[in-house]
Amino acid sequence: MTKTFQRRTLITLASACLFAAAPAWAQSGAPLRVILPVGAGSGVDTIVRAAQNALSKALGQSVVIENLPGAGGITGTSALVKAAPDGNTVAFISNNHAVNPSVFKTMPYDSLNDITPISVVGGSPFVLVVNPAKVPVKNVKEMQALLKGKPGGFNMGSSGNGTIIHLAGEMFVDALDVQVQHIPYKGMGPMLTDIIGGQVEFGAAAVPAAQGHLASGRLKAIGVMGKQRVASLPDVPTIAEQGFPDVDIAGWFAVIGPKGLPAAQVERLHKGVVAAFNDPEVKAAMAKQDNIINPTTPDAAARFLKVEQDRYARLVTKANIKLD
Repeated sequence: MTKTFQRRTLITLASACLFAAAPAWAQSGAPLRVILPVGAGSGVDTIVRAAQNALSKALGQSVVIENLPGAGGITGTSALVKAAPDGNTVAFISNNHAVNPSVFKTMPYDSLNDITPISVVGGSPFVLVVNPAKVPVKNVKEMQALLKGKPGGFNMGSSGNGTIIHLAGEMFVDALDVQVQHIPYKGMGPMLTDIIGGQVEFGAAAVPAAQGHLASGRLKAIGVMGKQRVASLPDVPTIAEQGFPDVDIAGWFAVIGPKGLPAAQVERLHKGVVAAFNDPEVKAAMAKQDNIINPTTPDAAARFLKVEQDRYARLVTKANIKLD
């Protein structure tokens, strides 16, 4: 055997070993483009960036994150819908994806039929917060009595008209059967600032965004808006526990691909997402933010998105929320 042949054989064997060590669902070549229909620093942005390296490792390809905010997520999702169904473009969406068809008169895509669901990855809890000086109550029943005593005399903030935070607030108000004034803001940060300042008295908020203000006493948590208590707020009961079971809403985030994504690519991406969010470092980061991670199957994701869209449609109609 010649030395040249020996060298070629060794190189071939080494390449085969490297290939065998890669994940079975790895895809070489182009990077994975991850579209985020939200701004940098938002909740979903923070979650996806925490998992970026683990997702790259799991898939065996580089991951490039692209923020495309605007129009309640429609701008970014429109880019996803137009992408080639080759497994190299996905988007991480949140509740607004299921809200938008009910609040916008027209949509540039069908939110259920122009995508390929891959997984609903997890959720983030919401909490009802108040300015403790303006709303001096200890629980939901006391708050209901206060609001009923002055119909329309209290202001509820939100992160914007037609957003999931707005819908969460409307769900709360409807359950209490009270009348308030809705004040929309351009984001959760400005809303919380004005609740602290007393310009508005209360609103729904994502737990990570409110944690620091709750710890300082500038805000008070009246109840968790989902089914379970929150690890970082163990003494705050759910609103359902306090006698209002119709209040059941939380943030969620899911990964989708363009319409027509081949089954093999759906499986590859799903396995990669599950592996990434089971990474110990990612799990620790998610727990720190009170995010609950439980990736679903693609079929379960499709069913979930349909149920959520129908649920929000009923809430939007009831609250008479409309956007141009």
